[in-house]
Amino acid sequence: MVKAIMNGCNGRMGHVIVDIAEADNDISIVAGVDKFGENNYSFPTFNSIADVNVEADVVIDFSNASGVDELLDVCADKNLPVVLCTTGLSDDQLAHVNVASKKIAILKSANMSVGVNVLMKVLKEAAKALAGSGFDMEIVEKHHNQKLDAPSGTAMSLAEVINDAAGGDYEFVYDRSARREKRPEKEIGISAVRGGTIVGDHDVIFAGTDEVITFSHRAYSRAIFGKGAVEAAKFLSGKPAGMYDMSDALGLK
Repeated sequence: MVKAIMNGCNGRMGHVIVDIAEADNDISIVAGVDKFGENNYSFPTFNSIADVNVEADVVIDFSNASGVDELLDVCADKNLPVVLCTTGLSDDQLAHVNVASKKIAILKSANMSVGVNVLMKVLKEAAKALAGSGFDMEIVEKHHNQKLDAPSGTAMSLAEVINDAAGGDYEFVYDRSARREKRPEKEIGISAVRGGTIVGDHDVIFAGTDEVITFSHRAYSRAIFGKGAVEAAKFLSGKPAGMYDMSDALGLK
């Protein structure tokens, strides 16, 4: 039985993951961490990851970017692997993640769903074939009106996947309103839509001459991310220090 700490237990994803873990015989949430809300769980909750005094095998983090640095430092000191699901990290924080991965196992993914990670694998092959054949590449992502970061971490990961597969020399463009020129060849446009209660939509568009190919993923429930996070935690428990992602957990490499 894998013993997990849920960092951000009172958030939307925290509640989802706790419910999923309760129905899974291979993992148990033994403690929660959250600065906000009351403890309505059967396990103890703490205001800070540094205050947790419960033995665990792994931390699942769905919290806020502002707390990631403390999380990494504490987990490195306690030799606790981290499933890092929080998005919107700064360049300095991403560098901190890499430093911490020298001491502990870290699985970082902008999107924990099985479908998105399979999509990433498919996009590698599509970009190799289509970018060299004159297809322009665009990404449109849509999320609910409470999401703080834009573009989404998933959109950025999709852009990086197709850029790497297409040669790595494409520029990411987020706004064309100040430009009056035709679209450059080596460009990937990334557009963000925020509204209502959209859980998460991502479209990757390959637009060629007289034909368009679109790869789409629609999330209808946050449960898909929770299931992925739980599977990632079970995979990461006991792993040596290093950087991992969902393709490792899902055996897609």
